Amino acid sequence: MAYADLEPYKDYTESEAVWSVTTIKVHSNMSDAYLEGLQKTWVASNEVSKKLGQIEDYHIYRSELEDSGNFNLLLVVKFKNSEMLAPNKARYDAFMKEWGAERNKKTIDTAQHEYPAMRDITGDYLLREITLTNTK
Repeated sequence: MAYADLEPYKDYTESEAVWSVTTIKVHSNMSDAYLEGLQKTWVASNEVSKKLGQIEDYHIYRSELEDSGNFNLLLVVKFKNSEMLAPNKARYDAFMKEWGAERNKKTIDTAQHEYPAMRDITGDYLLREITLTNTK
């Protein structure tokens, strides 16, 4: 007989780490242009956050089947824990000092004026890894 109710911490654990996952539908023939923009904005800002210890890692995943489904690109950022997602003035100030006002202005301009013509954000998720306990 199989039991359907699993018990947390006995049958499975959730990671302390949290992944922020954004699903994006990049418009046809815009993939390389969008990636070029991400390199200057999203990747560059994540490099600063990683250097400052504010995130653990980040990744971009692209579907091989670009025109199928609700999304064709994933932007993934790994945080050590939920606390690293919470607003924090000291972390913000450290980031802005490293990032700079001019680069921030350019990033906002790109995000507001160029990205809408290239993509649609189809979802945002906060995920934790589940590890099932082997109970043989």
